[in-house]
Amino acid sequence: MNEPLSRDIPLVPAQSALLFIDVQNFGAHREGGEYTETAPDAFEAKYGWFFRHFEAETLPNMQRLQAGCRRAGIEVMYTVIESLTADGRDRSLDYKITGFNVPKGAWDAKVIDAIAPGPDEIVIPKTSSSVFISTNIDYVLRNLGVKQVVMSGLLTDQCVDSAVRDACDMGYLVTVVTDACATHSMERHQASLRLNRGYCRQVTTDALLAELDQSAL
Repeated sequence: MNEPLSRDIPLVPAQSALLFIDVQNFGAHREGGEYTETAPDAFEAKYGWFFRHFEAETLPNMQRLQAGCRRAGIEVMYTVIESLTADGRDRSLDYKITGFNVPKGAWDAKVIDAIAPGPDEIVIPKTSSSVFISTNIDYVLRNLGVKQVVMSGLLTDQCVDSAVRDACDMGYLVTVVTDACATHSMERHQASLRLNRGYCRQVTTDALLAELDQSAL
């Protein structure tokens, strides 16, 4: 009998991966390169809410999610914005227009210490909003036997949203952990979740961890 078609399918750990998107020094650290030219008063006005929310709520949920997936034997992976060259000549046109360049090997390209990758966890550099456009992640996931991808990261309405839609179109079942993603305002975060709800399953950190505990019984 064929399995029912649905997005609301609990994770099977052996065929699942957790993907942290762009939780790196460049944009997730107060001293990251995205903010180096922002004056202190302008920083507070533009990014103050984001960092308070990220540090108090989103990041602790990411840490819990990382630990829970590791316990369950789920592959934990990371994407980071990072050029293949020092001057960023390989970047996408969009990144060149935006002015983003994280040089190869730079501190800005490192996943933040709070969720640092384990010694055998995969980190994939990218130069586009969607990791599925500028990397071989689809090839890697299929080699790993992954069919279900859990997504957490930054920014909800940009790189996370792009990855959700592309992963869905490429045949993966996608779960977005709603309180383990963030963007620069709650309005933007909620609007993005409303718009990509048709592409993925959306759950909280608590709900996903409870699901993993149940699957271990």
